[in-house]
Amino acid sequence: MRRAVIAFTAFLSGLIFLLASPAHAGPADCQGLRGTLKLQGQPVNGAKIAVTTESGQPVKEVTSNAQGTWDVQVDKAGKYKVTLDVSSLPQNAQVRGGNNVRTPTVFEGNCSTVLFALEAKGAPGQQQEEAGGESSFWTTAAQLTFEGLNLGLIIALAALGLSLIYGTTGLTNFAHGELVTLGAILAYAFNVGFGLHIIPAAFIAVVVGGLLGYLQDRLFWGQLRRRGTGTIAMMIISIGVALFLRYVFLIFFGGQNEAFAQYTAQPGIQVGPITAAPKNFVAMGIELAVLIIVGLALMRTRTGKAARAVADNPALAASSGINVDRVIRIIWTTGGAIAALAGIMLGLSQSLKYTMGQDILLLIFAGVTLGGLGTAFGALVGSLVVGLFIQVSTLWVPPELKSVGALAVLIIVLLVRPQGILGRRERIG
Repeated sequence: MRRAVIAFTAFLSGLIFLLASPAHAGPADCQGLRGTLKLQGQPVNGAKIAVTTESGQPVKEVTSNAQGTWDVQVDKAGKYKVTLDVSSLPQNAQVRGGNNVRTPTVFEGNCSTVLFALEAKGAPGQQQEEAGGESSFWTTAAQLTFEGLNLGLIIALAALGLSLIYGTTGLTNFAHGELVTLGAILAYAFNVGFGLHIIPAAFIAVVVGGLLGYLQDRLFWGQLRRRGTGTIAMMIISIGVALFLRYVFLIFFGGQNEAFAQYTAQPGIQVGPITAAPKNFVAMGIELAVLIIVGLALMRTRTGKAARAVADNPALAASSGINVDRVIRIIWTTGGAIAALAGIMLGLSQSLKYTMGQDILLLIFAGVTLGGLGTAFGALVGSLVVGLFIQVSTLWVPPELKSVGALAVLIIVLLVRPQGILGRRERIG
């Protein structure tokens, strides 16, 4: 068994090395500057960005697209000056702090991301009061709270599958982020490639994601379990699987950002102090409904009770007549389908890219650990806390540091309650 694990790991490492080598890098090659402009979670279209050399020689002037993204490729590495034309921004938008100039450095063969934090005029830094006497600080806080709930529900969908898989198998699956990416890419393929509307495309992608989750356990993880592979070895293998899948996505999907054909740029609607696109409200309703349905299924159905029995004690569950392998495959199927749905929802709220699952993987782990490893409702509670803190913390910290604050909260909570918010105390040793 040890030789099989070593051989498999060596195979993955060699394949990843070949895919990552310059000869196969293909669409990942980049030398330039890029960024994304968003105002209260919505992309800013038509903003003008001028790029010059450090000495002032013009390089290129571009305009942000419907997803708020822009990109400028440069011939030489070095320091550049990026200026955002504030007159091209929406009338209610401004650059936080008033500084619309950045001076990033481009290194050989790399792309530098340029950040411009946009906020609504009259935001907290200006100490202005809105009509009716309500402080703009509280308006911004309400908007960020809504965005935090939206992000938290997406993280909860992804974290739910990861938590269920960990609870029944003990596997800490670092490839779960790629299952999220896979769902978004499948929906994009059916939507843009085959011309289906995003709703049937999303439904098919979720079904395919569940099927691939089943096959993943039937043909791969289940075989490793039967051979007695330890959880640490399987965790390391999952890292190799994640890298392998990530570069497969890069080859077939490319390194560029894409968007679904429908519901990409919707005008926002005002609900009290909150402004959001209609798709955000619909997506949050779907996410919440799926989380509640899965939670009730775990509590009320025979399969759910069997899954909880396997999570508590697999040997005792098997001795009582429960087909442990069948239960685990159902969990893998459900986890794959829910992860695919999370990827689709994430793709609707931002642009699609081959690293989108990797980008939120740390937040998924934070939500699972904070709520309590192996608990479905713990994943929901922990993810909502993480999503809320990430967005609301931007009232006081720069947006670039918002994820750091969420992980700091994770550390503090685990110091006080190591088992997580809804986790159980366990004897160690």
